[in-house]
Amino acid sequence: MSEHKRKVSTAGSVDGSDLPTPGHAMHGTAVALVKRPKTDNSAAMIVSKSDATAIIKAGPKRTSGMQAPIMHLTGHGGEVTSCRFSPSGKHLASGSADTQVFLWNTYGDCANYGVLRGHKGSVLELQWMPSGERLITASADNTVALWDTTTGERLKRGKRHTAPVNACCPLSRGSGDDNVFVSASDDGCLLLWDARERHPVATISHGLPLTSIAAAPTGNTIYVGSLDNSISSWDVRSLSLVDTLRGHSGTVMGLSISPKTGNYLLSTSLDNTVRLWDLRPYCRIPNRCERVFTGAPHGFERSFIRPAFDRDESMVASGSADRTLSIWNMRSGEIKYKLPGHKGCVTQVDFHPLEPIVLSGSVDKSMFLGEI
Repeated sequence: MSEHKRKVSTAGSVDGSDLPTPGHAMHGTAVALVKRPKTDNSAAMIVSKSDATAIIKAGPKRTSGMQAPIMHLTGHGGEVTSCRFSPSGKHLASGSADTQVFLWNTYGDCANYGVLRGHKGSVLELQWMPSGERLITASADNTVALWDTTTGERLKRGKRHTAPVNACCPLSRGSGDDNVFVSASDDGCLLLWDARERHPVATISHGLPLTSIAAAPTGNTIYVGSLDNSISSWDVRSLSLVDTLRGHSGTVMGLSISPKTGNYLLSTSLDNTVRLWDLRPYCRIPNRCERVFTGAPHGFERSFIRPAFDRDESMVASGSADRTLSIWNMRSGEIKYKLPGHKGCVTQVDFHPLEPIVLSGSVDKSMFLGEI
């Protein structure tokens, strides 16, 4: 075992009593990678952080406030299954098959400033609550949890599912309520939670294992991916089925709602396609599928791959089993970027809420932050 991995396994607590102060790296490390401009027909080189300052000055104009154009974050002892920026963009969180959640600074050295422990199985998805001070996590240990990211305290542990919880999301992005969220499980149930209540406040039974979930900005409608290749929309107020989106020929493995308007839904599937769905009530497309993006295949691992919209709803992105991150023009369907670097399937991508920065997590146990 490497020296770094030995260091990784020695610190942290569930209750946050020994969480380090921001700026102190505890479990993970970040390395700044900068591509040297080509000169005299020489090949581009990847250099270490110590050379970054000089090269940045000589290189192309920077587009973000990151320390370097590319930051490589390592430290997890298992596959990175989920990673997302906080609503402010100042922080990010990553969940892993090692059962832990790491909290990172986006800027500077990308210090790992906290660890959330408590799950007994892989963390399969995480989502920030609206204020950016709380986080929800779904786990293979059949539970969903709500965390205070400032103290490291687990505020709520939901234990009513009878099978792995594959997905979770907040139900109150617009209202700022940090207590209401929903979880989806292999047991075929959607559970609606209020952290102030002991038990789920509502249950929706779908009947088949559920793989992914996304909520409309109002929190009144939720979209759920299922083992039957479909996406179902449910009204949270009446607990009734509203619509079913069909078109995928494989299990839906990830969902994302457009952040600016909530008018579009993005889905990934084991059929090796990424689909854009028009959710507007006056949509004239018969099955609501506006566009199909190709070039981001799944692999034999059948990993969850979570897609993303950028903040302006002009680009969409997805990871892939071919170890790359693909970014398409949302309107034309043209592929804009095919970004390499990972050594395994890219399981999640996320766009920074304010700057042209993209985040990717992978089964290679690491993440990349990169300017685009």
